[in-house]
Amino acid sequence: MLKKLRIKFIMTAFLSAFIVVLVLVGGINISNYVHVIRDSDKVLKILEDNGGVFPDMMLHSQPGEFPEEPPRMMHGERIDSPEIAFETRFFTVEYSGSGEVVGVNTDKISAVSEETATGLADKVISSGRKTGFIYDYRYVISDKEDGGRLVIFCDRGAALSGFRNFRNASIVISLIGLMIIGCVIYFISGKAVRPIEEAGEKQKRFISDAGHEIKTPLSIIRADADVLGMELGEDNEWISDIVKQTERLALLTNDLITLSKMEEGQTVLDMEEVDISALAEDVADSVKAPCITRKITFLSDIEGGVRINCDKKKIYELMSILLDNAVKYCPEGGEVSWSLSSKGKKAVIRVTNDLAQGMDKETVRHLFDRFYRADSSRNSESGGFGIGLSVARAVTEAHKGRITADLSGNNKIVFTAIL
Repeated sequence: MLKKLRIKFIMTAFLSAFIVVLVLVGGINISNYVHVIRDSDKVLKILEDNGGVFPDMMLHSQPGEFPEEPPRMMHGERIDSPEIAFETRFFTVEYSGSGEVVGVNTDKISAVSEETATGLADKVISSGRKTGFIYDYRYVISDKEDGGRLVIFCDRGAALSGFRNFRNASIVISLIGLMIIGCVIYFISGKAVRPIEEAGEKQKRFISDAGHEIKTPLSIIRADADVLGMELGEDNEWISDIVKQTERLALLTNDLITLSKMEEGQTVLDMEEVDISALAEDVADSVKAPCITRKITFLSDIEGGVRINCDKKKIYELMSILLDNAVKYCPEGGEVSWSLSSKGKKAVIRVTNDLAQGMDKETVRHLFDRFYRADSSRNSESGGFGIGLSVARAVTEAHKGRITADLSGNNKIVFTAIL
């Protein structure tokens, strides 16, 4: 239980750290990429508005001189600088209205020939997109008044290279940071769950010690009741009630001690290969009489020859708890089904019973909690303590198995134990 709690703490804390890092690093990288696209599109817009060249005001300004309001330019960014016209590497390809290449300008770039420029332009036109990236070139397709097209390419290799370098570095640093955070969380988790562990250990020790202490006075009360029964007669109402309640309290005490030992890992299982099909038949026979009395339809489907390595007594107890619980809480005239089957090397025990009234998923989730009662009045009438299913879960987990409870429709509940 505490091991699972610690694992859950580690996973929750690490997942939270991972999400924070992912949002921060992802947000910064997305922002950088959007910035690259935005700057590229601003440059392309200037070129598009001026027929594929930079305006004269940018090419012929004197140092320290720049028009106060350059067309299509944003203030306060690098795009404002007159140097942008000399820093930008671009080329253009012009098409006529019939789709023929009528002009190629590669004067502002040395890495692209006219043939390469034409090939790239043909590709982007055939893609059907007006703007985008092809390799490290950002492009825009501008429609001309005469029906032709002007394809403008801007080399963004330097900006994209910077973006990729930052992205790769941020990913590596984030992974290293997450590894460090994971180690810190692992060591902190031990201290975080220690108070819970100590409280749990004290609780289990108290239950175990108190259980053993209660056994002695219970034995004395039962013995005294037997003596009084011999003197006053066995049909005495008060003595019969004392005996009945003593037996119930003794049963509860034994269950608590068993559960406490199993949760502490003190119970040594007597493991052997067991034909649990025979056990299932025995358990089924034990509930036939109560089913007949309460007019409950009992359906049994037990596969023969199912054998697993287990503690025979504990598995018999598990089966008894599940089937007794189903019969106990099935309304009169309802139906209980009981099945045992093999699934590979595993055995599957499944018990289904009708419910007198509906049950929500939140209630089902707590059914295996110690002393939990979905219906306290009904539980009291049936003589239950709300601990049987806790014992069933402990037995299943001691055998490295899994037990679940699920609703089937509105008025049925299914318990499944996989061993």
